[in-house]
Amino acid sequence: MPHATHPSPGLQAFILCGPGVSLNTFTSSPKDFPKALVPIANRPMVWYPLDWCHRMGITDVTLITPPESAAPLQGALSIHPALTSITPRPEILAPAELTQTTGAGEILRLPEVQKAITGDFMILPCDLVSEVEGSKLVEQWLALNPLSISSKTNKRKSGMGVFYPTQGVEGISHKKDETDFIATVPIPLPNVPAPTGSLRPDIEELVMTMPTDTLKDLIEEDKETSLRIRQSLFTKHGRVKIKTKHRDAHVYIFPSWVKDFAAKNEKFDSISEDLLGWWAKASWQNGLGVKLGVDEVLTEQTSSGRDENGESNDDEIDIASLSSTTSSRHQPRTTPSFASRVNVSPSPAVGPTTPPPLLAYIQPSIQSPTASPSPVQPLIRRIDTTSALLNTSLYLARQPSTHPLAHEHKLHPTATVGMQSRLSQEDSLIAENVKLGSRVNVKESVIGPNCEIGNNARLIKCLLMDGVVVGDGVQLTGCIVGRRAKIEGAKAESEVSGESVEASKKGKGKAKQGDGEEGKTRLVECEVAPGFTVENGTQGKGEKYMAFEGGDGMEGFDGDGDDVMDDDPQ
Repeated sequence: MPHATHPSPGLQAFILCGPGVSLNTFTSSPKDFPKALVPIANRPMVWYPLDWCHRMGITDVTLITPPESAAPLQGALSIHPALTSITPRPEILAPAELTQTTGAGEILRLPEVQKAITGDFMILPCDLVSEVEGSKLVEQWLALNPLSISSKTNKRKSGMGVFYPTQGVEGISHKKDETDFIATVPIPLPNVPAPTGSLRPDIEELVMTMPTDTLKDLIEEDKETSLRIRQSLFTKHGRVKIKTKHRDAHVYIFPSWVKDFAAKNEKFDSISEDLLGWWAKASWQNGLGVKLGVDEVLTEQTSSGRDENGESNDDEIDIASLSSTTSSRHQPRTTPSFASRVNVSPSPAVGPTTPPPLLAYIQPSIQSPTASPSPVQPLIRRIDTTSALLNTSLYLARQPSTHPLAHEHKLHPTATVGMQSRLSQEDSLIAENVKLGSRVNVKESVIGPNCEIGNNARLIKCLLMDGVVVGDGVQLTGCIVGRRAKIEGAKAESEVSGESVEASKKGKGKAKQGDGEEGKTRLVECEVAPGFTVENGTQGKGEKYMAFEGGDGMEGFDGDGDDVMDDDPQ
């Protein structure tokens, strides 16, 4: 049962429940089954960010969703066992102008969202799965932002994002995973070395970020073979790291002034690409802060004489100046820059038009020398593709009972297993009210509640959502089957076996294992839409089975990228 294990950090959390375009096989009807309810290892997708927030002490949580998806979300919060265990129950905010295609940057400008943000806040996607403790991220953000910020020096709280490596995670990383182009610079080291397990060594300042697809488009538009970067970046920062194999987790910690910053810039359609991208550039690109209205936002905040928490700044005291043990060896370190002999123009003074730094937790890759000595890197992933949905579900199914995201039972007590069936419990999950027939073979698979698996069926590395019916003799490998779908098997397998035996006695044939294999239903790496029926004898590989609107159905779509539905950029 989720519970707060840390004191409240005083943050609000807003979970964006998007349309799930890249999971369209299972989310084609968001008014009935939105993306946030797609199961990951037998739990609704939105459970994972909700649990993550509660474990770090954040209980003021709001789900932002289009109006058409509000009813199924509300119903799931009321009746689903995994979601009813979360208390207090999150609020649901469904702005009237919010649609399935509204960008995250535009969402921040909606009047209902602007009104709901009353202080410092977090933005999370509904498809986040994270083994990294959220409390450690918040701890670093609080440590790098003073408790009392002086308006006289125009300092403001910084923001923080999260980026994770897309490669090197066995069984989860995929060659087609989306990546971002990011540039970072080191922040001043603390006077006291960070303790073991702290995320401080991996916190850097973000100075440039954009999706890799956008980078490629910019290079093509300019008819160049490389990206041109302004000299002012290297004038201000002497050490710039560029990474191309990380991805934005879309987890952000923002101070309250960011909502005014987003409202003032109506061209911001995306948080990741626009809000973060322009904010990062404004810290070093001359004059950009003025164009973005940074000075106006910060001036409005400081003119009131109060900080982001509404407290007066009139009587602030510099605690460090009162110390009688001040040591010169603990002076603040400066950011590395070019040597004095290098002929560069002086850096501009930091003023009202320069926003606070944009921080980022850059999770090191397993091969990185700064990575933790543990051989297993904590998982951070966005589950926005079918491969991520399947691989992450199988990953969670393998975890022991001591894992924070593990289930209490690998095989639910209400499930029934037929005679001579083989079930690999160490790497499988079987939910409540599942019925396994006789001689069933289940290995490395996740089976949702109320599923029925026929006799002699074989499931390897599969994900079955609730209410799926698998017929006799069906063979599934690497498949995802939507809720209440049906995979037809042999109609009278016992009769066929009997005929084979009788024929064997008459000398007309041999009754041996393997007879009748050609007529069995066999699917490999396929996706089956909710409610769809796959006919007996179907054999497919890398195909999608789903119904057209207004049509009788469809054949499988090849998964080689030849079809439009498989070319989804998301």
